[in-house]
Amino acid sequence: MIDLLDHPLPRAPGQASIYCAQHLCTPVPMSDREPADLLIEPRWLLPVSPADTVLEAQAVAVAGGRILAVGPAVELRQRFAVRERIVRAHHALLPGLVNAHTRAAHTLLRGLPVRGPRARSLGDWVGLERRAGGADFVRDGMRLAIAEMLRAGITCFADLSPLPAEAARTAAAAQVRALIALPVSDAPTGSGEDATAHLAKAEALWDEYRAHPRIGLYFAPLRESALSDATLTRLRRVADELDARIALHLAESPAQREGYAGEDAPEPGGVEDGAPRERRALKRPALERLASLGLLRPGFTAVGALECNAGGVQLLERHGASLISCPQAELRLGARPERLPLLADDRTALGTDSPAAAGAFDLLAEMRTAALLCGLSAREALRLATLGGATVLGLGAQIGSIEPGKAADLTCLDVSGLGCARAGAVADAVVFAATRSQVSDVWTSGRAAVSAGRVMLFDETELSSLPEVWARRLAFEAAA
Repeated sequence: MIDLLDHPLPRAPGQASIYCAQHLCTPVPMSDREPADLLIEPRWLLPVSPADTVLEAQAVAVAGGRILAVGPAVELRQRFAVRERIVRAHHALLPGLVNAHTRAAHTLLRGLPVRGPRARSLGDWVGLERRAGGADFVRDGMRLAIAEMLRAGITCFADLSPLPAEAARTAAAAQVRALIALPVSDAPTGSGEDATAHLAKAEALWDEYRAHPRIGLYFAPLRESALSDATLTRLRRVADELDARIALHLAESPAQREGYAGEDAPEPGGVEDGAPRERRALKRPALERLASLGLLRPGFTAVGALECNAGGVQLLERHGASLISCPQAELRLGARPERLPLLADDRTALGTDSPAAAGAFDLLAEMRTAALLCGLSAREALRLATLGGATVLGLGAQIGSIEPGKAADLTCLDVSGLGCARAGAVADAVVFAATRSQVSDVWTSGRAAVSAGRVMLFDETELSSLPEVWARRLAFEAAA
C-alpha cells in the first residue's frame, strides 16, 4: 500500500477553513485512539456539503457503516485505530450517486425499438415484459441492473417494477439501498386488478418493510390521466396515514395536453404501463389537477422535467414538491429540450428511467447531459446526482453528502488521466470528462461493493450469461 505524505498539501483557494486547517499532530498513544473500521484517503474529496467545496489531503473515517469523521488525513491517522486503511493517491472521493428514477428490470429489454412519444415505446416494452416476465424476469433484470449501477458508482436507486415485492426482495438480498414503487392503477396490472387491489398489496408490503434499514417504499400512480379523482383522493389519504412519498411521471407534455380541443375531445386510444387509456377530455394540465386534489405538497415528486412547463415548475415550487429529470431517456423519447429548473432546498434530482431508452444506468452521463443541455455548472450537476437525489427520495439526512453521521455510501473515481492538477478542475473533470470506467471503488454502508472495478456482491460470470438467455426468450415472445 502506498502511503500519502504526512505533510499537508497546500490548501486550494476558497476551501472552507473548518475542513482545511492542516498541521502536524502530536502523536496519540495507540491505547487512546478511537476504533474505526475504515480510513479512506483520496487525493481529492468532494463532500457536496458544504457546497462548492473540493478538499485535498483529507480523509474519511468509517465505523458501523457510518461516517465518523472528515478531516485532514494526518490528523485522522493519529485519532483513529483503523482495521483497514485505503489510500487512493490519484482519485476523487464523492458521495455515492443516487438514481432517483429507473425501471431496473428493463435492463433485459435493451435493443428493442425506441419510438417516440414515450407512451408508445413504454407500452410496447411493458406489454412484452408482462408476457415474458414474472418473478424471474424481475429478479434477473434487477440483479444485472444493481451490478451495473454499482460499477457506475450508484449506491441508491428508486425503482418502478411490475412486481414490487420481488423487486424489494432482490434489492434487500443484494444489500443495496433502494426505494421500491408501489404502483396504483384503476386498470389491471401485474400488481392488481383495480385500485383497491393495488392499495391492499401496497399496504401489506409497507408493513413488511416498514423498519428495513435499506429498503423503502413509495406510491407510484401509473398514469394520472387514466386515474379517477376518487382514486387519487384515496391515494392521498393512504399516503397521509403511512407518511409515504408519491412519485408520478408526467406522461403528457404540455404540448400534447394543449393539443386536446375542448371538453368533449376524447384522449386518443393507446396503452401505457399496460393499461388502456381512459377516453376522456383532458381539461387541465396534470399538475394543476393534482394540486386541486391536494397531492402537490412536500413528499410529492414529478418525474419528467423536460416535459414540465414554467407554470408546472411554479406549482411545484409553491407547494414544496420535487422534480426528477431523466435527460437522456426523455430526449430519446421525443421530449422538447427545456432548461432544467433547480428547485429550492435540493428538490431537483436526476434519474435514468428505463435503460431500454437511456441505454445505461449512468449518472455520470446524465449529469453531463443535464449540464450541457441546461447550462449547469459541474458542481450544480454533481449536486443533482447526490444530495439532490437523496433529498427528493426523503433520504437527505442519511446519504447524499460526506458528513459525519451519514451512511458511508461512497464512490471513488480514478482521475489521474483527467488533468486534475488543482482543486478547481476536479468537479469539471468528474462531470465533463469521467466515465463509468473510472469508478474504482464503491462502498455501501461502509462495505466494499466494488473494488478495483470489480463487483464484490455478485458472481459476475453467472450474471454475464443472463442477457443472452433473456434475449432468446424475449425474441420468441416478440415473434409470438
